[in-house]
Amino acid sequence: MTVEFNPQSDKAALRGEPSYVWRAGQERRLNMIRQHAGERINGIILEDGCGVGEYLQRLTEKAKLAVGLDVDFERVLETHQKGLTAQQAVGEALPHATQTFDLVISNEVIEHVQDDRQAVAEIVRVLKPGGRLILFCPNRGYPFETHGIYRKGKYHFGNKLFVNYLPNCWRNKLAPHVRVYRSSDLRKLFTGLPVRFVYRTAIFGGYDNIIRRSPALGKVVRGVLQFLEKTPVRGLGLSHFWVVEKI
Repeated sequence: MTVEFNPQSDKAALRGEPSYVWRAGQERRLNMIRQHAGERINGIILEDGCGVGEYLQRLTEKAKLAVGLDVDFERVLETHQKGLTAQQAVGEALPHATQTFDLVISNEVIEHVQDDRQAVAEIVRVLKPGGRLILFCPNRGYPFETHGIYRKGKYHFGNKLFVNYLPNCWRNKLAPHVRVYRSSDLRKLFTGLPVRFVYRTAIFGGYDNIIRRSPALGKVVRGVLQFLEKTPVRGLGLSHFWVVEKI
């Protein structure tokens, strides 16, 4: 399939959209990061894929040092303008020495890199022994592909129902720009690396956009789905949430 990139949409398709506005969904993820980081939240932190620095700004409040990294120069520049520390680099070649960080955060990033296995290996390399990776990434069990699709060579933004349930040969034609993961896919990324899995689950979203349009309905939807995270229905969650420790 020939894909025609539109300068207005190709960045969103290939790199995702960072958090521009801080709302309940972002606050919830930050609290999860803090809970599972433990004392590491006060140490040296890398946010691998920092976007425009919304999470990094809050991590900096307690960290000894918090550094952001993003592939997009404009996003790194905007992060710098907020007084934060950020670098332009790719996840497959982190510009840091081995065993530098107490905590690495990868929030909906690895699905966009060229080589996700290498990106994960680099994260493990720069972690100190006992350091942790906090990982969020798309769950293939979620009924919607949230990154849009390419159809007839053109990008169509928005949530697309059941695309993730198609066989790979079809799904990858519609969404060649982004990966989606089963739990078994994620485990393979860590094969042979010196890590242990501390916590693994799937979570639903914050649904802040629905709440903004229809507050009562949106809060019911969010409450019900987040309650279902405690049941086997979490397998249909929006994102994997994994805590991985270097040994």
